[in-house]
Amino acid sequence: MRGEQFLDLVLKLPEVTEREAFSDLTGFRVRGRGFCYLNEDEHVAILKATREEQAALIAEDPATYSASWASGRFAWVQVKLATADPEEVAELVTEAWRLSAPKRLADTLSGSRWGS
Repeated sequence: MRGEQFLDLVLKLPEVTEREAFSDLTGFRVRGRGFCYLNEDEHVAILKATREEQAALIAEDPATYSASWASGRFAWVQVKLATADPEEVAELVTEAWRLSAPKRLADTLSGSRWGS
């Protein structure tokens, strides 16, 4: 997956805003709450996840996924886009967005595949 493809996935979600973050990262928010970051130069994304999801991804494919950091009930997973499955990344981006979006907004995606 390329950075442009990742950006397409993220920016198709409802009410996403983009802004410069720290270091070489671009941050993405939904109603002011961050859910993912992209380092285009290094082709790496960092996604919000549950601690369980972070652990499962790393166990499944440690060459693609690694731990970024954790806080409270959430953990962030670093994804090497070059080796990531695009469909899996789409699911992870959607879930990261849902973890940050207000419930009523998150429910707007229930039962349907976004961006289709």
